[in-house]
Amino acid sequence: MKIRRITAIPVRLRMRRPVTLASGVVSAADNVIARLETADGIVGWGEAASAPTMTGETVASMVRAIEELAPRLTDTEDAHAAMHAMPGNQGAKAAIDIALHDAMGKASAKPVYELLGGAKRQSVALLWTLAADDIAQAREKRAEGYRAFKIKVGIDAPEADAERTIALCRELQGVELICADANQGWTVEEAIRYVRAVEGHGVAFLEQPVAAGDIDGMARVAAVGHMAIAFDEGIHDLADIRRHHEARAAAGGSLKAIKLGGLRGLLAGAELCGSLGMRVNLACKIAESGIAAAALLHAALAVPALDWAVSLTSHHLVDDTTATSLPITGGRAAAPTGAGLGIEVRERDLERYRLT
Repeated sequence: MKIRRITAIPVRLRMRRPVTLASGVVSAADNVIARLETADGIVGWGEAASAPTMTGETVASMVRAIEELAPRLTDTEDAHAAMHAMPGNQGAKAAIDIALHDAMGKASAKPVYELLGGAKRQSVALLWTLAADDIAQAREKRAEGYRAFKIKVGIDAPEADAERTIALCRELQGVELICADANQGWTVEEAIRYVRAVEGHGVAFLEQPVAAGDIDGMARVAAVGHMAIAFDEGIHDLADIRRHHEARAAAGGSLKAIKLGGLRGLLAGAELCGSLGMRVNLACKIAESGIAAAALLHAALAVPALDWAVSLTSHHLVDDTTATSLPITGGRAAAPTGAGLGIEVRERDLERYRLT
C-alpha cells in the first residue's frame, strides 16, 4: 500500500497517581502517537513512550525522527527497510512500526497477531506492578484474579526494600509469579545484599538491579544464590541479548517495543531468547496508552514462549487514547478483536493532550 502521510503527535497523559521508581517519581506520561494514513484512506495508529534514561529518546527527538523518516516511507512493503537506513531512534521507529501493522491489518482484514505469525495462545497472564507499600492493593488485585506481581525496589536501602518485599511475598503466598524490579537503582554490592535478604521468600527473579551498561556487575549478582536475574534497560538490540547470555548476566528479561524498534523487533527478541533458553517478559513503559498496550497484547499472543507474563501500563492513566477498554478479565488479557490492532482511537481528544 502507498503511504500518504505519517504524522507525529506529542502528548502528555495524566497519571492517576504518581509512580515512584529508582530513577524518580513519574506523575505524567510524555508519549508520541504516530498517525499513518494510506493512499486508500486507511489510518493506522502507533505509540511510543519517551524514555531518556532507557532509550535516550525524548518526545522532541522522537517527533524529529518521525518527521525525518516520514518522507522516506512511501510504501508499507518497504517501509521497514527504509527505517533501518537511519540508525538508532528505536522508540520513534516503534511508533511507526505499530502504525504500519495496524494499517496493514486493517487493509487485509486481519488482526495484527496474524501478521506476526499467528496466535500461539488465546490469552496471557498480566503482571501487576506494586510500586509502594501496597499490601492493600496486592490483596485487592489477587482477589480480582491476578496471579503475577512485580514489586518495584531500588528506591530505598536494600534492607528496607527487602523487608517490604518479604511482607508482600507473605501476602501473595501461593500466586504463580512474584518478581522485583530495581530499575538500575543499586550498586553491585547493594543488589547482592538484597538478593541474600529475600532468598527463599518466593521472588522468582530480580530485574535490572544495576546500571544498564554493567554486564559484569549483572553477572556478579547472578552468581549469588538461586534467584534469576533479568535484563531490561541493558537491552537495546539483539546483540545485547547475546552479550548478557554469553556473560551469564541474565536468565531472561523484559522486552519492550521502544527498545527493539517495534513489533518485528519484539518478536525477533523473543525468538532469540527462546533459542538461548532465556525467559521472556513483554512490557510497556510507564505509562503507555491503550494503543501501545493493544500492540503489546497482539505480540504476546504471537511470541513463541511467554514465561514471565505481560506488563501493561495504560491503567495508570486518568484518560486513555482509545474509546474502549482492553479485554482484561481475572488478571488475564486477550488481544482486542477486529482488524489491525482492534482499537478505536479518540482522535479528536488527542488535541486535549497535545504537547506544545
